[in-house]
Amino acid sequence: MQFTLADIWAHTGLFARCIIFTLAIMSVASLVVMAERMLVFRKTRSDSRNFAAKMGAILAKGDLNAAANTNLGKDVGHLGRVINSGLTAFRISPNNKDVAVESVARALERQAQREVQSMKRGLGLLATVGSTAPFVGLLGTTMGIVNAFQLMAAAGSGGLGTISAGIAEALITTAFGLLVAIPAVMAYNFLQGWVDARSVDISESSNEFLDVVARHHGGGAHSSHAA
Repeated sequence: MQFTLADIWAHTGLFARCIIFTLAIMSVASLVVMAERMLVFRKTRSDSRNFAAKMGAILAKGDLNAAANTNLGKDVGHLGRVINSGLTAFRISPNNKDVAVESVARALERQAQREVQSMKRGLGLLATVGSTAPFVGLLGTTMGIVNAFQLMAAAGSGGLGTISAGIAEALITTAFGLLVAIPAVMAYNFLQGWVDARSVDISESSNEFLDVVARHHGGGAHSSHAA
């Protein structure tokens, strides 16, 4: 037996092949999640930046009524959806500063939680693959070594040469498990860090918007909105 991947695969047993197929499915699933999340994150970041530039110019004038009646389309990103929920709450809030600010704050918080949960979609699968793939590979290795020793016992002879091929077959599953787990863990940590950063951005933007709402009411400019 030559220690090449083709020869090792040809000599692997049914259980080891099942382990390898399982790890292959886990690898494909994690790669799909990585690609999908990267595309979604790239688009929502771009949309959010465009929304912030357009809405920021309107809010800088302190005209919340104009902002509330401005429709910037559906592609506004995570930030746009949060701020739009606050604008909707502002539009229907009563002419009372405390009630209006509290209503807007709750609307912002609810939408922020939805956006963070939406951005986390699929990360659980990456965490699962990253934490379980090495153990799945180790299971294949353990059973392979057991089989190798059983073959040695059946042959009635000892020595490393007798079981080296079986051990090589067994260890390949652990190596494959690590190859699947390492990219999944790295991708999970990167994407989770991205979500955490966007969560901070949403929180800061929500607080800035609340300040604008509070100043709007403090200036007595809510009468036209209430009417």
